Amino acid sequence: MEHIETEVLVVGAGLAGASAALMLARHGVRTLAVSRGHWVADSPRAHIVNQRTMEVLRSLDLESVCADAAVPGELMANHPMMTSLTGREFGRLWTWGNDPVRQDEYGAASPVTGCDLPQDRFEPILISEALRLGAVVRFRTEFVSLEQDDDGVTTTLRDLVTNSEFTVRSKYVVGADGGQSPVAEAVGLPFEGTPGIGPALNIHFRADLSRFIEDRPGSIFWILQPDREGAMGNAMLRMVRPWSEWIVGFVHLGESIRGASEDELIGLVHEIIGDDSVPIEIIGSYPWRINHVIAQEYSRGRVMCAGDAVHRHPPMNGLGGNTCIQDAFGLAWKLAAVLRWGAGPRLLETYSAERQPVGRTVVDRAVAGWRQNPEVIRSLGIDPAASPVERQAQFDVLFEDSEEGEQRRSDFERAKRSKEYSYHAHGTEMNQHYASSAIIEDEGLEPLAHRDADLHFTMTSRPGSRVPHAWVAQSGRTISVLDLCRPEQFTLLARNRGAEWIAAAQKVGERLGVPLVAVRIGPGCEVEDLYGVWRDVSEIGEGGALLVRPDQHVAWRNAIMASDPEVELERALRQILSM
Repeated sequence: MEHIETEVLVVGAGLAGASAALMLARHGVRTLAVSRGHWVADSPRAHIVNQRTMEVLRSLDLESVCADAAVPGELMANHPMMTSLTGREFGRLWTWGNDPVRQDEYGAASPVTGCDLPQDRFEPILISEALRLGAVVRFRTEFVSLEQDDDGVTTTLRDLVTNSEFTVRSKYVVGADGGQSPVAEAVGLPFEGTPGIGPALNIHFRADLSRFIEDRPGSIFWILQPDREGAMGNAMLRMVRPWSEWIVGFVHLGESIRGASEDELIGLVHEIIGDDSVPIEIIGSYPWRINHVIAQEYSRGRVMCAGDAVHRHPPMNGLGGNTCIQDAFGLAWKLAAVLRWGAGPRLLETYSAERQPVGRTVVDRAVAGWRQNPEVIRSLGIDPAASPVERQAQFDVLFEDSEEGEQRRSDFERAKRSKEYSYHAHGTEMNQHYASSAIIEDEGLEPLAHRDADLHFTMTSRPGSRVPHAWVAQSGRTISVLDLCRPEQFTLLARNRGAEWIAAAQKVGERLGVPLVAVRIGPGCEVEDLYGVWRDVSEIGEGGALLVRPDQHVAWRNAIMASDPEVELERALRQILSM
């Protein structure tokens, strides 16, 4: 039997697995990634890339290549609500940071903007970069079993081309093998929630719909058809490439159209468009189920799971793929720290402690968004169980010149605006706060005051939060503070009177064998505070300092100059890394 040795085995090469392999390879960790598939995703599936994920891609030097392959944010601006593309539009929402009222908030939060990058175009970028950096990737390779011991993990895999089994010996295993994860099952991760709470079907097709879309560009269109014969029409039309490639997700048809013929699928698409003369090319159809499931913990021993292996939920809020990539970003540096920098194994326990609460928030938020559509339908006074004629009459009240019509419009507007939690949940995307032994909280720190923690992002340097963004200048280039915090190092950020911190960082980094870069930000410093924003958002005095982890989260802050910066910094770094 063939036997392979590596430092980390990644099972799965989707968004989570490919990201993990890429990030580990950047650290110089020997990595083997395997996938049952013959190549990457065969359908667009996940597509929204939010600001935080774009920041991660920027840190990996992939922002430009991903943006070039994506649909830009301005073409994702609207969420129209209509009876068909040719029918009546009865509502519209701004989406994904395009609301003029919210644009300044998004712009001040980050150096990047979100985009629409379908999974089948995204994954090749990640895999290619992982391969370029030295990771080994094997497709058509299936997980069979694993055994852990004190020194590592022995995993049995099957080559699906030859049907032969082989073993891989690694220090650690990352289970990124999707929503029915055999790795999570093999190590006995406990799950909670409800799987299969509803069936759905996606139809992937090509059609030139530009004449229906160009004056209301958007990524998702809600089609509600009260007068449809049989089950009331309730579907989401999603742009894949403007304005010629699409996915329509049918909720109302459930299991009834599994195995439908191509002609039947074309007929369903024509119902959504409202024009049977439009040529349709069916690319494929994909049944799926709506889940509300979260792992109670993400790791067991030397096996850590990420992505859909541990959190499974509907696509609302566009959080799925983003959370997969951010799981990998939170895990890869910790594996590298243990394998390369002398960090203690306890550091790896903080992965679950930090990411599982984020995953729970994401799952609950997505399910809450899924349940908002029925609430909007109820606000329209529509009874889905009524006859088509009755449903249409109930819907028509929305447009009446009457007291009932006025009340209906008020109810609908209130319900419609609740969908901002699906399309403008900036806080859910960006307010991710970690609490673990790898974070040193400020003593006596009061909880943050948010307007609405789901809708709005609050900039803070509170330990556990993502380091604040501010535009600064280094060597004549305008960059973000985030650009100073590279994913292969710790970064100490000081201000004008922080020269002692800079000297201390050099000594402590060398003594501990930990990559630690220190810079001062301020007038006349090596990094200029161009607009004076860093002075405010850093929340430290001129003698203070922030210690930022490789995943760009603040690990520790000292608001003023310490009596002995070298001792304080070394104590903090040892605690964070469980040394």
